[in-house]
Parts: sequence; structure tokens; C-alpha cells
Amino acid sequence: MQVRTRAAVAGGVVLLLVAMVGIWIVVRQFGEQLRLPLTSRTCTVRADGEVALDADQMANAATIAAIGIQRGMPERAVVVALATAYQESGLRNLAGGDRDSLGLFQQRPSQGWGTPTEIRDPRYAANRFYAALKKVRGWEGMRVTDAAQKVQRSAFPEAYQKWADESEVLSRALLGEATGAVACTIGGNPLRRGQVATAALTRGLTLDWGLAATAAAADLTSLTIAAADERGGWRYAHWLVSHAQDNGVRKVRFGGLEWTADGGTWDRVDGAAAPAAQVVAEVVADA
Repeated sequence: MQVRTRAAVAGGVVLLLVAMVGIWIVVRQFGEQLRLPLTSRTCTVRADGEVALDADQMANAATIAAIGIQRGMPERAVVVALATAYQESGLRNLAGGDRDSLGLFQQRPSQGWGTPTEIRDPRYAANRFYAALKKVRGWEGMRVTDAAQKVQRSAFPEAYQKWADESEVLSRALLGEATGAVACTIGGNPLRRGQVATAALTRGLTLDWGLAATAAAADLTSLTIAAADERGGWRYAHWLVSHAQDNGVRKVRFGGLEWTADGGTWDRVDGAAAPAAQVVAEVVADA
């Protein structure tokens, strides 16, 4: 009887382990669907396709794209980076993961990616990903999932490919190839207002794009960014909308169009709204 009991217990432990491994595999393979909370998708991106994201995902995607361009990487690299972050974290800056994995790309301190604090910085993480991708010989001609796998060395090398279409839509919009393509509806109280918000946006534009935005107006609730051309202007305009939730951005104007936080859409404005070569953003004033 004792032998049977031990055998039954041992069998139960094996079944439990098998079940746990199965659950882990499903989570790794379909992480986006299971890992993300059921929050409302407040941002819609339309650029020869449509993607819906929440505010945190949108901000992270915009930073990943901007860092790629600042590094001089081609659009294909941005698509690969976005697809990788989609699969690894659902475009979220995660505090944990498999073993010691962290952040947007689930990079591991034990594998030389950096300290936990560094990896949790989206800009640092994106820079490290692009640097590693650039070292992969012939990555430009690879499928998205193959290029990503050369960097990530995942147990699921085909998993990145399912995010290729979404990543291409995001890339086209965030790199300024589409007009008024990023539209977010911002609700509730912003994390920052007034001068604190403009300072945060100015710092973000400097870190992500290498730009120096100009704070305007006596109450410091407006930013002006000079754009070299229409594509550049839409890059910055879409970045501002993507980072609107935390920074209290209430209006962005460029190219004869204006986005408002309340309406969440881009609408036509008269020609006097802003000079053609400038992107203008307004933030919520201090209460």
C-alpha cells in the first residue's frame, strides 16, 4: 500500500510539472494575449492597416521607433524591433519575466545586456537591441522573425513573425510616412501638467530624437518643434500624441491638421494655426 501511495504521489507530481510546463509554453507562445490586462485601447494607428494600443504601449512603440531613426537604422530595423518588443513584452516595460528577463525586450542582466535599472529604461533597451541587430550579418534580407531570433535566441523562433504586419503599420506611422496616423483619446488627470509637462516633453524629444524643442508662451504650456520636411513633422507630431497621456498634451498641430485630446482625432484647421514647417503642441495648464 505504501509503495502504491508513493507511486501515486510521484505520478501526481509529474502530471503537475507537465501541466506547469504546458502553461509556461502557452504563455511564452501567446504572451500578448495572456499577459496584457484587458485595458481599453485608447490609441488607433492607421497607415495601410490598423493597430489599436493603449497609452503605455503607444508611448513605448514611439520611443522604440525614434531611437532607431536617431541611430541611423533603416525602417526595416524599426519593424524588427517593434515585432520583438510585441512578442517579448506586449510593448510593455515589464518588471520581470522568464528567469531574470526584464523590460521591453526581456533582456537579461545575467547575459550581459546591462544592469536591471538600465534594462528598465526603454531608451537604453532599444539602443542595446539595435546595436545587437546591426552586428547580425545580412539581417536586412531576413524575415522579421529570423532577424529578431538572431538577437533574442528565443525558444520560440517563429513567434516574432506574427507581429510583423502590426509592426509595419506602426513603423509607417511613427516614421512619418502617413498623415494624422496616430490618434489617441486621453482621459483622466495627466501625470504632468504645465511647466513640468513641457520640461518632460523637451527632455523626451532630446533623448529620443536628439531634438531641442522650444518652450513658448509665458505660462510654458506650449512647445514648438522645427521640422525639416513634412515627413519629419509627422514623426514629431505622432511622437507627441503617443506620449500625450503622461504629459498632459491636449493639442498638436501640424500640416494644417490639429489633434485634440478630448476628441482624439485629427481635424482640419485654418492656415493660420501654425507655420508650415513647425509642429506645435499645447499641454494642460497647472490647476
